[in-house]
Amino acid sequence: MAVSGGTSCLLAAANHKIPISSEVAISLPVRSQTVTLRQEYGRMTSRRIHLWLCVFNALLLTASCGQAADLAQGISQYEARHYSAAQKIFIEVEREQGPSIETDFYLGRLGLWFDDLAAALPRLERCARLAPQQAKIQNALGDGYGLAAQKANLFAKLGWAKRCLAAYERAVAIEPQNPAWRWSLIGYYTNAPCIAGGGMDKAYAQAELIRTLDPVGGRVAFATLYLADDRSASAFAEFDPILRDSPDDFLALYHVGRCAALSGQQIDRGITALRRCLVLTEPVTADGIPSFANVHYRLGNLLEKKGCHDEAKLEYARASLAHADFRPAKVALKN
Repeated sequence: MAVSGGTSCLLAAANHKIPISSEVAISLPVRSQTVTLRQEYGRMTSRRIHLWLCVFNALLLTASCGQAADLAQGISQYEARHYSAAQKIFIEVEREQGPSIETDFYLGRLGLWFDDLAAALPRLERCARLAPQQAKIQNALGDGYGLAAQKANLFAKLGWAKRCLAAYERAVAIEPQNPAWRWSLIGYYTNAPCIAGGGMDKAYAQAELIRTLDPVGGRVAFATLYLADDRSASAFAEFDPILRDSPDDFLALYHVGRCAALSGQQIDRGITALRRCLVLTEPVTADGIPSFANVHYRLGNLLEKKGCHDEAKLEYARASLAHADFRPAKVALKN
């Protein structure tokens, strides 16, 4: 292959070890001008630098994309409720990239799921300091303080409980249209004593607000509160209108089974409803949406109440098989 005259001269100069620092002029046919060897060498060097910068940037971009893909993979595993797998990915991402709000948030949430308060709470508090206006972080922080209240001694419980409530209230103030944060307040008001700001009247007020934002979610909220108030008939009645119109509504059937499991009432109806769920299509995984693991677990609860302990253990095992990190089923299998 022929090479240009300019390139040939440069190769010759290199082969004869001409000192590049010299100002010796060599004629090169470049834009009909005569340039010095230093000028041409400078252009070659610039091209090489540009080429290496392009390569380096491409490598950085590839690495960055790989890191983003790892984080995305961790989030995907988390949202699919594969919590052990997600935790391993986030730990590896943090090891390679250092701490971030994203890894702190998810590792904090996973710490709570695995009942590891010592691992979870510092991460969630750090997130809240760095991103105080993110409602999901405030809500998760409230969960952390709630777990701390449960684990604390009698004298420390009230302080942790108040911090829990304050975090939940901040989440609602930031995103008042998100029912999920109001669900946290319902849980708090239902379980906390009056001295810590609890009260069923406050819980019912939140349920009413949830109903305006999400009618079906409102039914679930009221059914939950009716069960806490020992009004199981009212809890079951919340789902009757849905099932009259849509007998195979997965969510309504599941909650009939849940009402039966929590109240000990209408057990056979609950078993029938849950078994019907298992022949329907499982809903897409999302927060607040029950999966087959939930169905198997509640079915196990009901079979236990009927004294069918072997069948109940089989359902708990199926729940664990459907969701490897489903802690309630693991606890039930140990008992």
